[in-house]
Amino acid sequence: MIRSYQSSDLDAIYDICVRTGAAGQDARGLHSSDRLLGEIWAVPYVVHEPQHAYVVDAGDGAAVGYVLGTADTPAFVEWYRTTWLPATADRMPAGDPRDEVMLGLHHDPERMLLPELADYPAHLHIDLLPEAQGKGLGRGLIAAFLGGLRAAGVPRVHLGMAPENQGAYAFYKRLGFHDIPTQDTGALFLGRDTEM
Repeated sequence: MIRSYQSSDLDAIYDICVRTGAAGQDARGLHSSDRLLGEIWAVPYVVHEPQHAYVVDAGDGAAVGYVLGTADTPAFVEWYRTTWLPATADRMPAGDPRDEVMLGLHHDPERMLLPELADYPAHLHIDLLPEAQGKGLGRGLIAAFLGGLRAAGVPRVHLGMAPENQGAYAFYKRLGFHDIPTQDTGALFLGRDTEM
């Protein structure tokens, strides 16, 4: 079942993020804290824009997948800089070399503002645990997210992904996303309009 995010899903959001955080594979143990990836790639969205977050409910209330994002990337970046960075300062580990790259990304929210993405103001992140994959739930999550953006008057959306995650790339292409050529950031960007 796909439903709107609820605050009681927060721990599941952290868990799903880390269990899919290595190009779709399990990233537990790769950083000093298994919550680090969630603090950067998932939780800020459900804190800032819970109305644009949807989960796959396993039937017992437990979330096993999500889609989340922002309707306005520049406004999100400003909020991340002024509110999220200070709010998470005491939760971010320091001094562990395993965390350097992620902490660098965390402290540079402006990395999300690529000029090539300006016509795609919204962006999203979607992750499903292995047991929820291959059942059409990802398609349902994207449809719910796009519907919310349409209702908010947002015309287009983008996403960034690890180029090595070819399964995800094929999934996005099947859903009508197209490549957006950008400067070399190490990520691959795709976009589409919000009409399904």
